Amino acid sequence: MEFLDLASVLLVLAAIFGYLNLKLFKLPTTIGIMLIGLLASVLLLVLRDALPLLPEAADRFVESIDFNKALMEGMLSFLLFAGALHVNLGDLLDQKKVVAIMASFGVILSTFLVGGATWLLLPLFGFEVPFIWCLVFGALISPTDPVAVLGILKTAGAPKSLETKITGESLFNDGVGVVVFLALLGIAVGGQGDHGISGAGDVVRLFLVEAGGGMLWGFVLGLGAYFMLRSIDNYQMEILITLALVVAGYRLASQWHLSGPLAMVVAGLMMGNHGRSFAMSDKTREHLDTFWELVDEILNAVLFLLIGLELFVLDLSGKAIAAGAVLIVVVLGARFTATSVPVMLLKQKRKFSPGVVRVLTWGGLRGGISVALALAIPKSIEHREVILVATYVIVIFSIAVQGLTLKPLVANLVRAQSAEEEEPPPPV
Repeated sequence: MEFLDLASVLLVLAAIFGYLNLKLFKLPTTIGIMLIGLLASVLLLVLRDALPLLPEAADRFVESIDFNKALMEGMLSFLLFAGALHVNLGDLLDQKKVVAIMASFGVILSTFLVGGATWLLLPLFGFEVPFIWCLVFGALISPTDPVAVLGILKTAGAPKSLETKITGESLFNDGVGVVVFLALLGIAVGGQGDHGISGAGDVVRLFLVEAGGGMLWGFVLGLGAYFMLRSIDNYQMEILITLALVVAGYRLASQWHLSGPLAMVVAGLMMGNHGRSFAMSDKTREHLDTFWELVDEILNAVLFLLIGLELFVLDLSGKAIAAGAVLIVVVLGARFTATSVPVMLLKQKRKFSPGVVRVLTWGGLRGGISVALALAIPKSIEHREVILVATYVIVIFSIAVQGLTLKPLVANLVRAQSAEEEEPPPPV
């Protein structure tokens, strides 16, 4: 199917499902679209015998979409730039130690905790998956998805410091997580094909080039765009420059084997802070915000629709679904540990709100990036299907259950903070 045909169908479905959600269910837009897409997929699968032509057409349509390519080489650059554009750099620097530890050490710790537990648990369901492939699964499921997180946090009403922690971590651990995944995938395939890694030197080089080079490239992109924007006052051209930055910058990062996600985060932070303050007029700021908010909403709607429809391409089995359900607990436990460590390390130097670890744990949503990375595993790998199904089960739970219950959890935290602040001091 041609690109224009695919885009037309996806936009029409996203618009219809979004309309149904607003009229009937009134859920957060992204969650509502995903759930309606998931229900439509289930309904078509149930009707496969009664109305074979319709499910077959849906099968062909979904299989014609390369989810990994659509997200990792297309939508992700726009979504990360748009997300970083609205992050206050001052607030982020205030939380830099927490964000840095969670986005780096936290991802690696979670990768090994999830990988180890997966290796121990999968044989109980009849799956003998080598330890290295369990680590690959741990790497793809450990990073929180900035697309999912930012979409939910908009309506959660979280305190600014907590929102900055979750947002900052999700933006940066995405890039770190992709690098960890690529390193482990390279080891797992044993030097075969494009993913192969032959030794520790290759792993270190991958981290330095991908992560460090990606952030440096993002800084260069942001600096270049800043000087261009500062020299003109035409909001149409300034928006076009940011659009060119994202499209060309991400593509060049991929060509040079740099981390495109980290490049877009750094460039977005520069444009949203230094660029917004010193290179844009009030009129440009208003139009830029409106444009990128619209891009963000449209692509989010399409992405979450794709997550719901991805059910068609999965080779579902009861054992794989059960394994995924059990691994939900494992992933949450690893997330709790990975968020507890920085709080324990830093609590002597700074104050943390009571219940912050609980909210950070539950607010660490998994989304399309995890599904895209799972789909990047070569089809020749025999363990691919169980990893893919388990990933999908965890992502659906994360978005639907954690996403829908995050707002009341944050509200409880805010009430607890207010009660603590209003409590009178003890008598002397």
